[in-house]
Amino acid sequence: MQKRFALFFFFLWICGAGYAQQNADAIRHTLLDPSGSVLVAAHRAEHHRYPENSLKAIQAAIDLGVDIVEIDVKVSKDGVPFLMHDKTVDRTTNGKGDPEAMTWSELQQLFLVDKGKRTSLKIPSLEEALNVASGKILVDLDLKTDRIDNVLRIVRKTETKDIVFFFDSDYTLLSAIRAADTNFMIMPRAYRYTQADSAIALFDPPVVHIDDSFYTPDCIQMIKGSYARAWINALGEPDEEIRNGKEKHALKKLLKHGASIIQTDEPQKVIQALKAGGWR
Repeated sequence: MQKRFALFFFFLWICGAGYAQQNADAIRHTLLDPSGSVLVAAHRAEHHRYPENSLKAIQAAIDLGVDIVEIDVKVSKDGVPFLMHDKTVDRTTNGKGDPEAMTWSELQQLFLVDKGKRTSLKIPSLEEALNVASGKILVDLDLKTDRIDNVLRIVRKTETKDIVFFFDSDYTLLSAIRAADTNFMIMPRAYRYTQADSAIALFDPPVVHIDDSFYTPDCIQMIKGSYARAWINALGEPDEEIRNGKEKHALKKLLKHGASIIQTDEPQKVIQALKAGGWR
């Protein structure tokens, strides 16, 4: 009888693992189809309940059904990639100083801070983060470092190349990543129409990050014509509208010309509003 129960729970575990992997594959399939449904990216993960760029925030985004988690990666003095946005540890931990001037051991002495209060959570390594995300969600790696060899090593080690895409406005850096492996997914940041056009010619990316200054029908037609998606931010005023119950109005503005990936600090509200509006 005990053996039967053991086999039953093993079967459930296998099914769960298979579902998670299928989910990531399904999101990737949708990402690579510009005509697919609108995707949602959680900025610095789901940081309402947990510290930004933490493992718990990544898991919370997964639990919400978010498609993409955006995380920031730096590299420690001794070569360990880890998650952090700022140039110092002052705001997000109980420490002070330049994180890239610290060893991984020194960084692990610090605790993450959430809304001004120290937590029991540590700064996660990129390896830990990718292991949490593997098979469950896509990962937008916002490169806060030019030491890309260390980052690429971890992506290869965790076998997460299929879920990771690399984001930066430095096209020389992105070109080096593409040269390292032509199968790495790239998301270039463009600040004007001509730059978006150049990025598509240079990288043939699945996604181009644009902004309001050149968010026009012509821009989206150009991006979609290259079989790519346009990524736009809800960060700032649109997210504020969403927080204040004006989700429909905010989403209409964000989606009006055909952008199909929304990065937001309010992933749960955006997902609910997209479903209610028939966008996913």
